[in-house]
Amino acid sequence: MSLKATILIATASAAFASPAMARDDAQAWGAGTANVDLGGGFRASSETVLRFSDNRGGLYEIEENLMVGYKPSKQVTVWLGYTHNPQYDHGDFTLMERRFRQQVNVDNFAAIGKLKLSGRVRLEERWREGQGGPAWRLRPFIKASVPVAGKVNLVASHESFIDLNTNSFQRIGGEERMRNFVGLAAPLSKKFGIEAGYLLQHGFVRNGPDNHDHVFSVALTGNF
Repeated sequence: MSLKATILIATASAAFASPAMARDDAQAWGAGTANVDLGGGFRASSETVLRFSDNRGGLYEIEENLMVGYKPSKQVTVWLGYTHNPQYDHGDFTLMERRFRQQVNVDNFAAIGKLKLSGRVRLEERWREGQGGPAWRLRPFIKASVPVAGKVNLVASHESFIDLNTNSFQRIGGEERMRNFVGLAAPLSKKFGIEAGYLLQHGFVRNGPDNHDHVFSVALTGNF
C-alpha cells in the first residue's frame, strides 16, 4: 500500500470511529486568513472563522484572531495574539469569550520521502464575560502533507485541546477535545491558497455521551 493511501485510511478511520452513544452534529466552518510580511523577520496575521451548526440553528461562533509574529529562523515562527469570540444559539447571542494566545510554529520539521511534517504548540488564556477566568489551555497540533497531483497536496492533521486548570466554564481537566482533519490543499495563485476537507471534532464528556461534530471545513489564505 502506498504511503499516501496509508495516511488517508488511518486518518479517516480515526475520524469516523465513534462510540454508539455519541451525540452528533453536522457543521460547516469557513476561515479566511491574511498574513503580511512586516520586514525584519516580523509579520502580522488576521484570521476570521465562521462556524455553522445544524443543532444550534446556523451561525453559532465567530472567531477573530489577530496576531503578531517573529521568525527567528526559516522554519520557526513565534506568535502573540488576541482572540475575540462571540457565540450564538439559534440566532441569539449567548456569551463573549476573549483569549490571549501564544504559539510557536515549526514548518517542515521532518520529511519521509515526499511527505512533510509541520507542527504548532499554542497556549491560550481564556476569559468569559460574567464567568471569570483565566482558563488555561494547551493546543498541540501536527500536520502531514504529501503531493498527489501537480501542486495539490493531501493533508492530514490532528489537534488536541488540553485543559490545564478548571473553573466555572472549563470543567474537564486534561484532554477536553480533539480535531482530526483530512483534505486537499492547493494554491489558487502566487499569493492565495485553499484547503478543504472533512474534520471530526470529538468532545470528551465525563459521566455522559461524548460529542461528535462532523464538519465540512474550507480555509482561504493570502500571503502578502
